[in-house]
Amino acid sequence: MPASVANLGSGFDTLAVAVQLYLRLRIVEIRQDGGTRLTVMNSTPPVRGRNSVERAFETIAHWTRLRAPSVFVEADSEIPMAAGLGSSAAAAVAGLRLFERVTQPLPDGVLLAVATSLEGHADNAAAALHGGLTSVVEREGQEPVALRWQWPEDVRLIVATPSVGLATSKARAALSDTVSRKDAVYNLQRVLSLVHALQSGDVGRLREAVGDRWHQPARAALVPQLAGALALEDPEILGSFLSGAGPSVALLARRDFDRIGQLLTSMYERAGCPATIRTLSVHQSPEVVPETLASSCPEPRRGTHGRTL
Repeated sequence: MPASVANLGSGFDTLAVAVQLYLRLRIVEIRQDGGTRLTVMNSTPPVRGRNSVERAFETIAHWTRLRAPSVFVEADSEIPMAAGLGSSAAAAVAGLRLFERVTQPLPDGVLLAVATSLEGHADNAAAALHGGLTSVVEREGQEPVALRWQWPEDVRLIVATPSVGLATSKARAALSDTVSRKDAVYNLQRVLSLVHALQSGDVGRLREAVGDRWHQPARAALVPQLAGALALEDPEILGSFLSGAGPSVALLARRDFDRIGQLLTSMYERAGCPATIRTLSVHQSPEVVPETLASSCPEPRRGTHGRTL
């Protein structure tokens, strides 16, 4: 399952894009005992207590009332936790996809609804489920809807992740319950411009289109070097914004990735704040129709080894 960068500045709780940084689950045993239970035997890095993969498997089983075997897996994640890169969404979606793998294909709306119930918001979950750039529409009493958009193939994200983590709950607590009409209009204008620029390939509009007045100013005090990253001036930087709830910051570019990454590295070093710099391409997942998924999933057998999600 891919990591994801949510919000993209102006698209707060609406937009997210999947990136090529992954959580992998490997099935090491399946017991056909009807236990409907998932156990993560080993995890890299280690996760304390009950994890999001197991919780998602349990939740989708309760939601669908389907019986499943007992499944034992190993997990290996490249996605840093508490970094604003959708680690919990990737884990939740991994648990849902694994449940599908040992039962039957499920509607996208059901999967997104369960992931949203676990995450509290749908943006990262939609990107992890579908890949590419997605927007979401959450509806009272109904399943959320994910819409898929084009992402220019040559545009990559250069992501700086400070060594300090930031819990999503803390980042959300910093936000006001209301925004002014002026700021609401500001963001609405820019998120429409952002989607248009990405669809048309008019990347010259991206810097202005990722502008935000809803969440980034309120979180600036919690995110090391956010103001500096947003203010970086370089002809090859197409736009910059907070990644999800932070503390990671993402820049958009089409070339000179190493040089831009070094700009970020130098900025964090001058501030005495170590950071990991990654240049990430977008994870573009092809459409998977139920018939194809079903035909590729033979009946699990006792003691199945070596399958990878």
